Amino acid sequence: MTTCVFVQIRCTPGTTYKVAEEIALREIHSELYSTSGEYDLLMKMYIPKDADVGKFINENLLNIKGIERSMSTMTFKVF
Repeated sequence: MTTCVFVQIRCTPGTTYKVAEEIALREIHSELYSTSGEYDLLMKMYIPKDADVGKFINENLLNIKGIERSMSTMTFKVF
């Protein structure tokens, strides 16, 4: 079973669309939305069962140029 994680992403000004395009090219997301507020993007992703969540996010997402900050929320149960 995979782990569902929601990641909010803050981009450096003017880079949101480039960051979103790079995420789409990497095919690491289930859903990706532009949002208002403190963060620019909201991404839903599924992390493989045996993968370390933090390492997976660092190696597959946070090395994208233009990401300034992120906040991840792990999920535990579907209702």
